Amino acid sequence: MDRRHFIAAVATLAVVPAQKSWTQDRRRRIGVLGLRSRPVSFETNQSYGAFVRGMRDLGYVEGRNLEIEWRFADSHYERLPAMAAELVKLNIEVLVTHATPGTRAAMDATRTLPIVTAAIADPIGRGFAKSLARPGGNLTGLTNLNVDLAVKQVELIKKVLPRVSRVAFMYNARNPAAALPLKDTQAAAASIGVTVTPMEASTVAEVERGFASTREQGIGALIVSNEPLYVQLSAQIIAQARRHRVPTFYPYSEYVRDGGLMGYGENLAYVWERTATYVDKILKGAKPADLPIEQPAQLYLAINRSTAKSLGIAIAQEVLLRADEVIQ
Repeated sequence: MDRRHFIAAVATLAVVPAQKSWTQDRRRRIGVLGLRSRPVSFETNQSYGAFVRGMRDLGYVEGRNLEIEWRFADSHYERLPAMAAELVKLNIEVLVTHATPGTRAAMDATRTLPIVTAAIADPIGRGFAKSLARPGGNLTGLTNLNVDLAVKQVELIKKVLPRVSRVAFMYNARNPAAALPLKDTQAAAASIGVTVTPMEASTVAEVERGFASTREQGIGALIVSNEPLYVQLSAQIIAQARRHRVPTFYPYSEYVRDGGLMGYGENLAYVWERTATYVDKILKGAKPADLPIEQPAQLYLAINRSTAKSLGIAIAQEVLLRADEVIQ
């Protein structure tokens, strides 16, 4: 390059400002409609906290280039519609929620603002999306594994408790999505000669009454559905399972770390980290209508051997070898 061309090139660089990365352009603003309560610590929490950590890994840091408007319903689902409407008015770019009650409230509040759901049962059947591959509206995110999970949970119970013939299924009848996993579990259990008895519970008192009735009903084990409310009531559920000596199977490993017998289901941290990637894509310009709704492929098995021992249950070696986490 001769001297004249070199000077021209330098002059051009001088007048063109350095390009900022997309994360530095402006502070992004999103809303999160949570069904449960605010975590004591976001750093260790496996749902909302995992979402914050996922956003951080993608370059979004609260207080620096990200603002999150949080709303927590504390498991009072009747509060969700007003909270969703409030978030929509706050000039946010994306509304994040989870489960059917939260997703329904978000969809009722807006049909234009992008919505990302962390977990939704039957999004097509409920009218939230036209298809998983091309949702076609303002919602995308992740769905759950109700049918496949029910079959695998029942098979797992039979391996751990070969003689069990009657299982209770705890669900919240106030949740409009509750009927589907109950139906799936009953169908899966019937195929291997196990009867599933519904156990409705939406309060601590109902949880206590449900466990107290297990012996007179001949219940040999209990399945806790993946109801968001039950994460809030996990301490009470685990305590009642211990008090009445009912082998209880949970949808998430968090229960098991707190003393539950066995958890098998979606990896909550993975689901919420994946939710963060959807938010990232939308903030970068993608449209929810074009982002396929994902069905999580990761299932996580956790076993608490100490709890099993207290119940007189010997976990088969083949089951222990399948476990992602064994708590001694």
